[in-house]
Amino acid sequence: MQTPSSQISSFSDAIERCQSLGMRLSRQRRYILELLWDVQDHLSAREIYDELNRRGKKIGHTSVYQNLEALFEQGIIECVERSDGRLYGHLNSSHSHVNCLDTQKIIDIDIELPKTIIQEVEQRTGLKITDYRIDFFGTTN
Repeated sequence: MQTPSSQISSFSDAIERCQSLGMRLSRQRRYILELLWDVQDHLSAREIYDELNRRGKKIGHTSVYQNLEALFEQGIIECVERSDGRLYGHLNSSHSHVNCLDTQKIIDIDIELPKTIIQEVEQRTGLKITDYRIDFFGTTN
């Protein structure tokens, strides 16, 4: 599990993490982080490109893709693999997702499993569970 000090809980934390890792904080990288923290949703690279340009933040396709990959590889943002491509989100901490099958929206949720379930998984697998993420799927009522 990530330690609280490794979690990024704000835009300024994300900027500080980039700096502490020696990552160049280009204007494009800052635009992407600002957008992800502003919308707090999971967006495709194309949606990020379109939204930044709609907001008057001129950035190229290649720059969006390169910066997203660099930010993800350094653990600053998350990347969710979907059948139709990757989605990027602002959280870097361990958390679960609720996936709406009607809208395709992904909702971040922190949920803690009862210790008995963790112990059962450990017994069945012989592994010591150090972290977990759960994907829930549902539809609107």
